[in-house]
Amino acid sequence: MTGTNSVELVECPRDAMQGLHHYIPAEMKVEYLNQLLRAGFNTLDFGSFVSPKAIPQLRDTAEVLAKLDRGASSTSLLAIVANERGAKEALSFSEIDFLGFPFSISETFQRRNTNSSIAESLITVQNMQNLCLQHNRQLVVYISMAFGNPYNDPWEPALALEWSTRIAEMGVQTIALADTVGIASESVVSALFKELIPSLPKVKVGAHLHCTPYNWEGKLQAAWDAGCRRFDSAIRGFGGCPMAEDELVGNLATENLLAFLDKKEVSHSVNREEFTKSWNMAAAVFSPEAATS
Repeated sequence: MTGTNSVELVECPRDAMQGLHHYIPAEMKVEYLNQLLRAGFNTLDFGSFVSPKAIPQLRDTAEVLAKLDRGASSTSLLAIVANERGAKEALSFSEIDFLGFPFSISETFQRRNTNSSIAESLITVQNMQNLCLQHNRQLVVYISMAFGNPYNDPWEPALALEWSTRIAEMGVQTIALADTVGIASESVVSALFKELIPSLPKVKVGAHLHCTPYNWEGKLQAAWDAGCRRFDSAIRGFGGCPMAEDELVGNLATENLLAFLDKKEVSHSVNREEFTKSWNMAAAVFSPEAATS
């Protein structure tokens, strides 16, 4: 089997929670996130510092963070931010290792998601990168709508490559191509990663795939064959972006990703026993019966 450092796994409970119509109580979030920490993912995308009006389900991120038990876990914590205010708030917590910023190459979606233009967001990326360097943290930039958009905004693979290159030139070391509404084809996934990975040798290029139970394997295989080794996923495929469309397309299911890696005999950091506990717990956590006002 290949070594554990050959693949990097990012579990995304934040992405799974943000689109729910019901609110998961803070104590239940804490219990679930602590279980995921025991499972041993490389990174946990655990919460966000954004407007509670925009994403009310995650209004308790600071409260939840204070109760996480990192113990002997080597899992890094990643928080999503949408502006410099959110970045500064996130950086005030020493427990957070990574800040994630969604940079859309669709003008419509960037305004919907962060209330700013693409040009303004590029300045935000530079300012966030400077803040991260000052605080000894790292910025992860998600290229939203990297594979197309539902708004008829201009799109072609060259746009994703152009913007990713400009962001890399700012010193950002991790860039993830996001299939935000799940419309990427296998051929486009393959083409983008094959072009981007060798052209940005100093950047870790990841995949944040939204997909259905019927097309996940083709997209994952295309990214893998093109050299991608950093993957975002969510247990049971829960999730989606509520700022993009009303009809959410779920995340790549973590259990499918692990099965894919097992089939290829690629070792990883996840403890199977603890993962099974997490998988079982997820059904209750994301059930509407768990809701409170």
